Amino acid sequence: MKSYDVCECGAPLRLMERPTPKPAGTEVLLKVTAAGVCHSDIHIWDGYYEIGGGKRIELKDRGIKLPLTMGHENVGEVVALGPDAKGVKAGQVYLAHPWMGCGECAVCKRGDENLCLKPRNLGVFSAGGYADYMMVPHPRYLFEIGDLPPEKVAPLACSGVTTYGALKKVGPDLKTQPVVIIGAGGLGLMCLALHKAMGGRAAIVVDIDPVKREAAKKAGAHAVVDGAASDAAQQIIKETGEGAWAVIDLVGSTSTAKLGVDSLRKGGKLIIVGLFGGEITLGTPLFPMRAMTIQGSYVGSLSEMRELLDLVRRAGLPPVPIRTRPLAEVQTALDDLRAGKVVGRVVLTPPA
Repeated sequence: MKSYDVCECGAPLRLMERPTPKPAGTEVLLKVTAAGVCHSDIHIWDGYYEIGGGKRIELKDRGIKLPLTMGHENVGEVVALGPDAKGVKAGQVYLAHPWMGCGECAVCKRGDENLCLKPRNLGVFSAGGYADYMMVPHPRYLFEIGDLPPEKVAPLACSGVTTYGALKKVGPDLKTQPVVIIGAGGLGLMCLALHKAMGGRAAIVVDIDPVKREAAKKAGAHAVVDGAASDAAQQIIKETGEGAWAVIDLVGSTSTAKLGVDSLRKGGKLIIVGLFGGEITLGTPLFPMRAMTIQGSYVGSLSEMRELLDLVRRAGLPPVPIRTRPLAEVQTALDDLRAGKVVGRVVLTPPA
């Protein structure tokens, strides 16, 4: 089999050839048909996450080892099964849920494997889909997609379930109050589409890139705001009426988190999803005085993936712009994503 691996952080991915693995136990081998390119892959490729104050979380701090085949938004056809793999069939096409835990701890047993302290996430802690074949450890992580197009389903594994999980955290206000979405890249457009599918009242989208703001406007945003404007917070407060009940920050930088806090009304909630990096300083009295909530949201659970796919079957696939590229162009796809040249999502398609 062939894969494109991170062998040295920051260096170009390297084409690797190794024997195609044979599944054992509950394992399932997929022939990859679609692999989404996600911005979090940039952080893995770089080898660190900025956490502000000149500090970083390095790959080794998270237990990520090289060489690594990235790619956590994957759809594939089952080509082989271990003797204990039940409930899936060879020849059928599935979405692979990548956010896997140990399966044994209390967090995993309550259904929150994405929060496990011993993660096995595909494309992060184990080999992912920037390859022609990929191993999934258990059938429970596979969701049949029927006749849905693989290249449009693949981004649901991260972009979809991540924004779905964040939107759920908004609560009942989703359907009664405007929601502010910071970031109009692939994640932002997915969030905007799912917000509508979930019955959201109105979405105000913030981005510093006029091209992405225009894409959000065409996709149905109630209003768009230039995040770099000196009065961005005032614009958001005006559009929401006395401030936002909920802000979803899909960037997660110092400036976007500050903008989110500044845009909240009393009792509002800032949900931080993005991993761009930075830090914010807030006086502790502000939390009780403004009854403010700042909450992190990390990808999604197996049950949320199931809910998302049920939503897609009822409401249709999110109309996010998708561009396909051959797997061999993975390096160019990552370079374009880093440079901000991607509107929507890029999905790699290994050769048949």
